[in-house]
Amino acid sequence: MKRQLTGLIALTAVGMAAIAGCSSERTDDAAAPSAATTGGSDATVCIEPGSVIGVALPQKTSENWVLAEDLFNTGLTDAGYEAIVQFANSGVTEQQNQIDSMVERGAKVIVVGAIDGSQLGSQLENAKASGATILAYDRLVKNTEAVDAYIAFDNYQVGVLQGTALLEGLAARKGDGPYNIELIAGSPDDANATPFFEGAMSVLQPKIDDGTLTVVSGQTTFEQVATQGWKAENAQKRMDTVLAGSYAGDVKLDGILSPNDTLARAALTAVEQAGKDVPVITGQDSEVESVKSIMEGVQYSTIYKDTRELVAQTIASIDALASCGDIPINDTEQYDNGVKIVPAFLLTPKIVTQDNAADTYAEDPTLGPVVAEYAG
Repeated sequence: MKRQLTGLIALTAVGMAAIAGCSSERTDDAAAPSAATTGGSDATVCIEPGSVIGVALPQKTSENWVLAEDLFNTGLTDAGYEAIVQFANSGVTEQQNQIDSMVERGAKVIVVGAIDGSQLGSQLENAKASGATILAYDRLVKNTEAVDAYIAFDNYQVGVLQGTALLEGLAARKGDGPYNIELIAGSPDDANATPFFEGAMSVLQPKIDDGTLTVVSGQTTFEQVATQGWKAENAQKRMDTVLAGSYAGDVKLDGILSPNDTLARAALTAVEQAGKDVPVITGQDSEVESVKSIMEGVQYSTIYKDTRELVAQTIASIDALASCGDIPINDTEQYDNGVKIVPAFLLTPKIVTQDNAADTYAEDPTLGPVVAEYAG
């Protein structure tokens, strides 16, 4: 794993100049790289070799967060930094306290994977006042000036891919429409959940409007379909209620929009317990159990967001500061956190189905062998 992450960081660093000038898939004009600044000034930040780097991660709600912990510990240590990598499994207050502690320990960069990106303003403002650079990781930090850059996969595009996959899966597995579907969204306290849903609905809403798709429960707004805490039990309980109330008798459920793999598996459990046929269902995160399910022809799709690539890009950004350089940026338009447009570096997500899983995961040390077992 150390060799794989080191290689990814090296590749990212080599390609930094070229990548930083590229626009994201939803931005027409290329954005120039933006220098990291502190305290709202235009001065380029330099950090010392061996600096303390804090990484504040949320709760362990998916395999990718657990992998990120290991990759950050290994990658930062190998690069010569002093790493403080912590999960806040007890909630927002714990994460707030952890960030305060990182500041007290002299962290020069704090990487934040927020539990609730709207509740860290005071802590991050204190961190900025201490001279730290703030990098939002995977989830946008909201309602504060105290964030220098956002490093993530393109979350709106994730939703677009999920909506597209649902339509393609319905056509492939359920024959001609119209189709009955239900919608699931992520946690309302996660800044990513809304762009996931909005991206998907940009594809699905026109088909709802023209009658190709029918949401039988009538629950079509984010507020109606959100899943607090991304908890599987919450998604399953809601789906149990929807199935009992809207799909009695012979009413078919053809498809489900699910924002990630954990909730997809929860929804499939509810469907099975209700005695319904397996619907076409989407996912995200390429969790092992869901990849197996895809190869077995049950779950239709997932999204691959290589955590190794995301962590490598984040460490490359820290290395840029250690060289008194600019944090690489390729988007300066999309991510309004309520106070400012946060400059971002967006990576490209990939849709995965049974048809392309072998190629997509060929270089993944965990998922490659899983898929190979089915191919063999």
